[in-house]
Amino acid sequence: MNKLLQFLRWLSWPVLCGLLAAIVILDHLPGLINPQNQTGLNRIYTRAPIRQHSFADAVQRAAPTVVNIYTEKIVREKPSAIFNDPFFSRFLNPGNIRGKERIQRSLGSGVIMSPQGYVLTNNHVINDVDQILVLLQDGREALAQVVGTDPDTDLAVLKIDLDKLDIISIGDPSNAMVGDIVLAIGNPYGFGQTVTQGIISATGRYGLKLSTYENFIQTDAAINPGNSGGALVDAEGNLLGINTAIYSKTGGSHGIGLAIPATQALRIMSDLVQYGKVIRGWLGIEVRQLPRAVAQANNMNLLNGVIVTATAPGGPAEKAGLVVGDIITAINDQPVGNGQAGMNFIASTRPGDQVAIKISRNGQLQQINAWVGNRPANPEHR
Repeated sequence: MNKLLQFLRWLSWPVLCGLLAAIVILDHLPGLINPQNQTGLNRIYTRAPIRQHSFADAVQRAAPTVVNIYTEKIVREKPSAIFNDPFFSRFLNPGNIRGKERIQRSLGSGVIMSPQGYVLTNNHVINDVDQILVLLQDGREALAQVVGTDPDTDLAVLKIDLDKLDIISIGDPSNAMVGDIVLAIGNPYGFGQTVTQGIISATGRYGLKLSTYENFIQTDAAINPGNSGGALVDAEGNLLGINTAIYSKTGGSHGIGLAIPATQALRIMSDLVQYGKVIRGWLGIEVRQLPRAVAQANNMNLLNGVIVTATAPGGPAEKAGLVVGDIITAINDQPVGNGQAGMNFIASTRPGDQVAIKISRNGQLQQINAWVGNRPANPEHR
């Protein structure tokens, strides 16, 4: 009997050690067990694998830099026409008759661009409002001041007085390709910060008559009212554009969203901060797209070329020797397309810089050098 007890005691230690080893293995190496071989309540699952197709890192980088914008505007309604009636005016003191006032609220989004608190958004988000409240992702809020606006691109710059701000990293829209994955971050319908995912559907969209200078990135990422002014970022979380408009018959997303390229937005912001207005180049010409008959007669590409139809008296183009009837094909070796690309190029050129203009005059190819002027506030010839 004693020998049996001694044997059991001797056997208990290996068994106990084996059980402890099994517990350690199960806790640290669950992947060694195939969950498909387990059934019912005793099934042991493997840990989640490393995310292969997640954009969580990009969102974590970009989301803290995107803010919600809430605006208020006091709308004064005119007094009823009855108070203008001579009969009633005898019983009322005209000085005490005032129209009703109501507060009109709206919302949008913005992107923090600098440690100094400069925020990019759309002009239509903050245009003609009385108060602008900016809410950060971390819960902080601040009243914002308008630094400057540019209706020609529908951009505006705000400033908030807060410290320890997260700043968006900037991507390169010129390298963006159709099919690239993008994320739209904003405040749709006031739901709070929301992220949607899609691809770049097109680049260089223009002719939509949404603004004077159009060069939009098109995306199918869901963009809805309230997203205006928010960020369009790449798969790494770098800013590609400022979401600004959608094509919709109902007011909601139909998969056609438009963003202003980040490089263009940065240039506008820099001018507004430094000068309080946007400095744009100007040649002082009016042009129209190259007609098919003219293109064929001059053996030229129908899709590239504009005819000068007018020049501003004393403007840079006239001084350089451009005349009505000249066909412009390139500026600094950049094709002008149907005119939109050329206009954007000149607008982004600093006044005082010289540009080389390739033209066809009476069938002869020439190059004319012109000094770019400063675009007037309301130019008659653009």
